[in-house]
Amino acid sequence: MTTLLDSTLEVRCMQYRREFHLPASIDPTSRHILLDIGNRYGAITMPADLGERVQQQLAQADLAGPVVHHPRARRWTFITGPARPESLTKSVAAALFRLYATVACPGAQVVLPSADDERTGYRIWIHSPETIDTVPPLESVIEALLRR
Repeated sequence: MTTLLDSTLEVRCMQYRREFHLPASIDPTSRHILLDIGNRYGAITMPADLGERVQQQLAQADLAGPVVHHPRARRWTFITGPARPESLTKSVAAALFRLYATVACPGAQVVLPSADDERTGYRIWIHSPETIDTVPPLESVIEALLRR
């Protein structure tokens, strides 16, 4: 049984790498598929109800990108372009804090859905990474969130 799960985890991780060009890796301890946040990718997590509104705004602007849903926590994680220090001013950080939104710091990791996560409904894609080469800029997601 463990071999089957490990194989499925490996297959999904390779799919993220080959098909979607995501530099995904498997954490051997937690058995999660991880995406490193830093020079190429960023992420912002927010309550699901806000996430829905943000995703609608991004879709209208033709900027919708990959979004992971965490149903139990009722939170959405948007995979974005990297964070730029100048875009996270004190006033923006304060506004995000009030909205319970969190920007992933460089060096952080985002857990991507595994086949097992999706089967159990623990972590699922709202918008899959089929167009990962065109992730929205983090600033666009923040702007949409602040306009909500």
